Amino acid sequence: MIDSRYSGLTRRQILRRLAGGAGLLGLAGVMQQKGGRAYGANPSLNLQGNLPARAKRVIFLFLNGGPSHVDTFDPKPALLKYEGQKPEGKLYRDGKKGGFMPSPFKFTRHGESGIEFSESVPHLAGLADDVCLVRSMHTDVPNHEPALLQMHTGVVQPTRPSLGSWALYGLGSENENLPGYVVLRPSPKTVVGPALWSNGFLPARYQATSIITREMVVEKLLPHIKSRTFDYGAQRRQLDLLGALNEEHLRERGGDAELEADIRAMETAYAMQMEATEALDPSGESKATREMYGSSRFANSCLLARRLAERGVRFTTVYYTTDKSNQPWDTHKDHNEGHKNLCADADRAAAALIADLKQRGLLDDTLVIFGGEFGRTPFVERGKKEAKPGRDHHNTAFSYLLAGGGVKGGIAYGSSDEFGMQVQDNPMHVHDFHATVMHLLGIDHEQLTYHYAGRDFRLTDVQGRVATGILQ
Repeated sequence: MIDSRYSGLTRRQILRRLAGGAGLLGLAGVMQQKGGRAYGANPSLNLQGNLPARAKRVIFLFLNGGPSHVDTFDPKPALLKYEGQKPEGKLYRDGKKGGFMPSPFKFTRHGESGIEFSESVPHLAGLADDVCLVRSMHTDVPNHEPALLQMHTGVVQPTRPSLGSWALYGLGSENENLPGYVVLRPSPKTVVGPALWSNGFLPARYQATSIITREMVVEKLLPHIKSRTFDYGAQRRQLDLLGALNEEHLRERGGDAELEADIRAMETAYAMQMEATEALDPSGESKATREMYGSSRFANSCLLARRLAERGVRFTTVYYTTDKSNQPWDTHKDHNEGHKNLCADADRAAAALIADLKQRGLLDDTLVIFGGEFGRTPFVERGKKEAKPGRDHHNTAFSYLLAGGGVKGGIAYGSSDEFGMQVQDNPMHVHDFHATVMHLLGIDHEQLTYHYAGRDFRLTDVQGRVATGILQ
């Protein structure tokens, strides 16, 4: 029954008066319609079930700027033996670089697997038997912007859909009251920015919802999720009224897909006021849990990522940026000290996330990824006599850490040469990495396509090989 307050008004006038509650649409960019498999799953795709889905969800911990592989997960004792000597080959430009620079961090074996980790990541080293170290990652370019785009979208130029958008397009979300793809970042200043989590040419509902985690207060994390004018009950009555008007509008016009999507968006945004605010409110976490993660912004974001994962969010990306730098791992100067400080934060929080997921029984079907857009050079960036030398960008060999979601624990996959310059065994290109992530989610990357501009597109283009050696 239509409220008497709105009788005698035209539909347009009613909609204008109800616009006071429009603030609740602030996070409605990726509203899903319920499909046969999950909320927002594409009914035209028949993907889930054609492969065994080992992972239900993904948490991507992204270290902006590119962390050093030879100081974390890939020990290179030859760097000490040949310290100061100049590398050979096209990667080295004489006159601008120094010689080989050994890591100041000691590598030791950990766990029953005996995998070597640097002392700069002691907490992750403590999980040696639960993680997989990929020591053979490589990308096409050593520059931040194209490398960031390629790691997220598969190509070095913008406008393509991101990895998270493709996953959501293929599988939908497990929770109709939350976005299926969430980006957590402590600063709005992120190199490249929204193109990294864009839906590209996919429908708008596969766009990520980006949340700035600078302040861990729900009202600031979700500044427009609640109406300033109407309480929850009043908004429910408004939506019921709008629903009745729109249903009548639909009947008169024989159905309208865009209007149906709008109705669903308003309903989901309304529901999110309760579920999203609860999911992003860590006040109920125990003191022990908070201390395990730490108190940094990255740590807080990792904790929120776990809360989103246990509530059915399909894909969450956590970016490591700071107020001082939007790519803090880009250690061109004073690398050794900078790397140590960054690892002290990221290592603790990432390890806490993995351990927390395992303790809650979520790690088996949650894939955790830890890495950046490339690694760093095994040689000095600037002159060999510089007091606090740095490492430059390095894309031809670097490392990633994976855990859970059907990945074997306690293994090191692939290798680089004795200096960490070039991939040597089991190379994993970005396309291979994306194909493997999709495979773990139960998707054949060659079948996940979208027809646009006259042809079928896919995340891995015409390449990509699943790294079967890391699968359980």
